[in-house]
Amino acid sequence: MDHRQLIQSFKQLLQQQGAAIAAAIAFYTCLPVPLSWTLEFRGVARLAPALGILIGGLLGLIDWGLSSLGCPVLTRSAIVIVAGIAITGGLHLDGAMDTADGLAVSDPKRRLEVMADSVTGAFGAMVAIAIILLKTAALTDLEGQRWLALMAVAGWGRWGQLVAIARYPYLKPTGKGAFHKDTSYTPFDLIPGLLLLLSLSGFQFILNPQRWLVAVGMAFGGIAIAILTGAWFNYRLGGHTGDTYGAIVEWTEALLLCLLVALGGT
Repeated sequence: MDHRQLIQSFKQLLQQQGAAIAAAIAFYTCLPVPLSWTLEFRGVARLAPALGILIGGLLGLIDWGLSSLGCPVLTRSAIVIVAGIAITGGLHLDGAMDTADGLAVSDPKRRLEVMADSVTGAFGAMVAIAIILLKTAALTDLEGQRWLALMAVAGWGRWGQLVAIARYPYLKPTGKGAFHKDTSYTPFDLIPGLLLLLSLSGFQFILNPQRWLVAVGMAFGGIAIAILTGAWFNYRLGGHTGDTYGAIVEWTEALLLCLLVALGGT
């Protein structure tokens, strides 16, 4: 292969990666993507953890900007959480609400039907309130490197989603998450996101060695919560849907934030 073929192959690789990144932004967020960009949705879930870190970084910038303006910590935390919902278009929170409504049904055969209903039930509303309250309260109590915690929880939530996509069956022939099963995922697809997220814990330790327990909790707590959340939904439903993928993201973020606060206060 001569140098021209190498250059051409490299350009094609960059184009493929660019199309996948554009598709991830278009699917997982409300951030604008130029119409001229090519979108490639196959295998897009592999990029979800990195995109989560990016979203967490944007929220960290918002938090820093509000802090510079003298905004009180509680108000600042609430705005950051609402901004996270706005950036994703409520995609994951909607999934958590629909999942709650489905699990509230005693008849397992009707759960998927209830989850597909666009009308939000009482249990879905209660879960949305609980998640937002937990996140806001935990972020308010979080001391130091809030931006790093925001990046970590957003990344681990989406890594847990990737684990569920790779590990468990999809329960519906159609739906907003069905296209993920058009691509085969292996355990090796989990490694890049895992290493990227573990590096955040290393960065946490470098910035503040005295808070080593937070760094450890960010790593091992993130892995455990992300995996166990997906496993629990699989146990209750016998598989996953696009709604449960969203629920994994939301509950992992909320529970990991609470864990980081608990470890930071020890």
